[in-house]
Amino acid sequence: MSRYTPAAKVNEQITWKDIAPGGEVYEGGTSALVNTGDWRTMIPAFIAENCKHCMLCVPVCPDSSIPVKDGKRLDFDFMHCKGCGICWKVCRFEAITFGKEAK
Repeated sequence: MSRYTPAAKVNEQITWKDIAPGGEVYEGGTSALVNTGDWRTMIPAFIAENCKHCMLCVPVCPDSSIPVKDGKRLDFDFMHCKGCGICWKVCRFEAITFGKEAK
């Protein structure tokens, strides 16, 4: 008989003894549940006064880390941004800078 571990119970406090044999997790762990941005070494910075809200950066972000509200982009969701720099590459208005993250 196999034992399963719900993805919601997988967190920083769980030990290997608490996970089902074979690491069987029966539900997906979404990015809403998992902080994936804390291993980044490079980081974008949003310069709001330069932004024209053209939204070129939003669909290219592989981590959905650029929130949009009422047709305007907001500052980055750093909980999920991995620092890939794609948004910086596509920004035509110098509304995003990109550099080494100070930890």
